[in-house]
Amino acid sequence: MAFIKINKQNFFHNLNQIALQTASSDKIAIVLKDNAYGHGLLLMAELAAEYGIKHAVVRNSTEAKDIETLFETILILGDVAKCHPKFYYALNTLEDIRRAEQGAQVELKVDTGMHRNGIGIDEIETALALIKKQGLKLVGLMTHYRSADVLSSECFWQKKQFESVQNKVEEAGYINVRVHSHNSAAILRTKTFSEDIVRVGIAAYGYNELTIPFDRMALKPVLSLHAKQVSTRAVKEGECIGYGADFCASEAMTVSTYDLGYGDGWLRGNADTPFMTAETLSILGRVSMDFISLACEKEEICMMDDAQDAARQL
Repeated sequence: MAFIKINKQNFFHNLNQIALQTASSDKIAIVLKDNAYGHGLLLMAELAAEYGIKHAVVRNSTEAKDIETLFETILILGDVAKCHPKFYYALNTLEDIRRAEQGAQVELKVDTGMHRNGIGIDEIETALALIKKQGLKLVGLMTHYRSADVLSSECFWQKKQFESVQNKVEEAGYINVRVHSHNSAAILRTKTFSEDIVRVGIAAYGYNELTIPFDRMALKPVLSLHAKQVSTRAVKEGECIGYGADFCASEAMTVSTYDLGYGDGWLRGNADTPFMTAETLSILGRVSMDFISLACEKEEICMMDDAQDAARQL
């Protein structure tokens, strides 16, 4: 079966680069939602904790419980708020506030312009009053930038919106509320960082989404995908390989099958424009459910070690 490898040195390199932007690794909240972007929740959580990261962000309580011993705080983006000494729950709607358990630690998610999740700015006073009425502990205030990776003024406009909400929270008497708006793209482009934490997702795993006009921080991909050899055979000139005989050998060649296919989630692809592996080997013919064919005799091959490069082909 195909498998992935995680490069610990690259992961730590990326965290080092981000820490230079925040002036302290203590301000990094590693985003581990959705199985750590497919890298493996527990493995990446353990590596982040080994590095010294104290804060994490996950999708739900199930993910949080799996890693609760590794971090000081865990922000849960989408679940009903419950009392837990380490868990902070994002509140996206007024109904989230009403459903929250009394005494739960919560963070108010503010919609400053992305219009996906979050409390509207015109609902802030209502939300703050409801948090107090429900007996919740407001520990955080957050928003999400919709265009931090684009050269425009939208990021600054949202920041101003967010600052106005911070003032309202302070005026309402809430203290010791941690503030965070920066995602990966925002922290990579910022020149000065003054918030309490930054939510780092895709950048930690090695990908810089900023376009060319921005300064490009050198990040290194953490994940690579590998497959093992299943069989090897000599193919004569004129013989065909795989379903539909889409590939016909123009000369005698040695071909191996490897244990990766569309059953593993790899795209079936187009035989007219074959995928080129990280080792510059073209897939020969169609991708099968469990196998691909390559002109190679190695026992193990690396299919991809950079998701952006792979995405350009798929």
